[in-house]
Amino acid sequence: MDFRLKEIKSLLSSDLNDIRVVGIYGIGGIGKTTIAKIVYNEIQYQFTGASFLQDVRGTFNKGCQLQLQQQLLYDTVGNDEKFSNINKGINIIKDRLGSKKVLIVIDDVDRLQQLESVAGSPKWFGLGSTIIITTRDQHLLVEYGVTISHKAIELHYEEALQLFSQHAFKQNVPKEDYVDLSNCMVQYAQGLPLALKVLGSSLQGMTIDEWKSTSDKLKKTL
Repeated sequence: MDFRLKEIKSLLSSDLNDIRVVGIYGIGGIGKTTIAKIVYNEIQYQFTGASFLQDVRGTFNKGCQLQLQQQLLYDTVGNDEKFSNINKGINIIKDRLGSKKVLIVIDDVDRLQQLESVAGSPKWFGLGSTIIITTRDQHLLVEYGVTISHKAIELHYEEALQLFSQHAFKQNVPKEDYVDLSNCMVQYAQGLPLALKVLGSSLQGMTIDEWKSTSDKLKKTL
């Protein structure tokens, strides 16, 4: 994770007269949200206000667009004003945040409309602000005008084995009798952090025979 964080932070460096927009893209389960959370926690002290808008896609699908705007305003400036439509929320965001140096993470977006409701333009925010967008769709970043992006990639084999072992055995390496089976599971997960966590957690405390049975099932449904 340290290497990935260093790379992201190098993209975020900006001067006071710049508004930086950075996209993090990649397939589901690759760790985009995890990376964004860690970066957010490490740099938010540099801003006058910060907001992490998680699972924007899911929130929109539930019809809770206003909730995102209200959360953004409350997180950044403590504004708990209620409003009845998206356009009203946009105007308030521009008015309240137009001179503020803010950090905003817009997590898991899949439509341009979602971005436009909370950050239609970087110019909505004050100089020195940073916007981080996570998405599975690289083209969406291009459509929004993002010129700086980072592709979240699969874990290397050693990293994947360590993450899997942490969830399956509560240690960094597999138990001796489970090494071969662990290697099979790691190969199946193909470096996806979410798959490694789910597999490892589901196998914790199981016998070797139960591991073999799970492995056989996975091979059939690969």
